[in-house]
Amino acid sequence: MRLVARVISLIFLVFAVLAGLVDAIQTVAAGEVVLTPLIETWSLNSPDTLDFVEDLFTRHLAAWVWDDGVLWVLAQPAAAVFLGLSLLFYLSGYRRRNPAGRFAA
Repeated sequence: MRLVARVISLIFLVFAVLAGLVDAIQTVAAGEVVLTPLIETWSLNSPDTLDFVEDLFTRHLAAWVWDDGVLWVLAQPAAAVFLGLSLLFYLSGYRRRNPAGRFAA
C-alpha cells in the first residue's frame, strides 16, 4: 500500500507542477498574477466527470458537503490543491526510520 500511495503522490505532484507552470506562463503573459481555480480547469478539460462527481456527492451525501466543502476546495488554485493531495498521499505512504538504527533488534 505504501508503494501505491507514493505513486499516487507522484502523479498529483506532476499535476501540481503542470498547473503551476500553466499559471506561471499566464502570469507572465498577462503581466499580473493569474491563479486558475481547480473547478475552472476541470470544467474546461472534462465537464462530464465534474457533473458526475457533483451528482455523486449530492445524491449520496448531504447538500452542505458539496456546497460548503467541495466547492470551497474546487475554488482554490489547482496547483495548491494538487500539492496538498500529493503531500497527503506521501505522508500516508511514509515509513519512519527505526530510531535505534538499522541493526537494532
